[in-house]
Amino acid sequence: MNRNKLAWLLAALAVLTLTACSGEKEQIAARPEPVRFESGDECHVCGMIIEGFPGPKGQAFTEKDQHVRKFCSTRDMFAWLLQPENVNRNHTLYVHDMAQTDWQNPNDTALIDARDAYYVVGSDRKGAMGPTLASFATEDAAHGFMMEYGGEVLKYSEITMEHLNTGAAMGEMSEMQDMGEAETETSEHSM
Repeated sequence: MNRNKLAWLLAALAVLTLTACSGEKEQIAARPEPVRFESGDECHVCGMIIEGFPGPKGQAFTEKDQHVRKFCSTRDMFAWLLQPENVNRNHTLYVHDMAQTDWQNPNDTALIDARDAYYVVGSDRKGAMGPTLASFATEDAAHGFMMEYGGEVLKYSEITMEHLNTGAAMGEMSEMQDMGEAETETSEHSM
């Protein structure tokens, strides 16, 4: 009986050791480094060529295949990330630290973990698609930007779709949608 218990204990210990080792390797492999934005890269959300647009950009590496998705703005990255099929996934995310780089031409050496960043939502600064979320490595840098350009400082976990829907660009889009609905109603009434 003691031999069976000893054999069972050794087997359980071996399984635990192997599980712990494989989990550590998975964690190391699951965290890819940010990549450069290359000439000709297209935004995963809108399809625009990313190069040449101002403001912070974003990158997302999917947890399973480590495929990188690049975004022309932090706003587009969050629009993709907050979709129901992505919101609970553990993607590796990067954004530009705008305290370390030029707004007009963000440098890829200034990419930081998006989950650790602070964001200024609703500022006067425009990105590739109009309003964007200015990203910073520190809360102090985000507050300094907010004092100069307006907006509100938020943590990654506080950003919602409502924050993405504020601003002139989205307002213009909803006005266009309202105009389209009005035209449809007019054409229905004239039939």
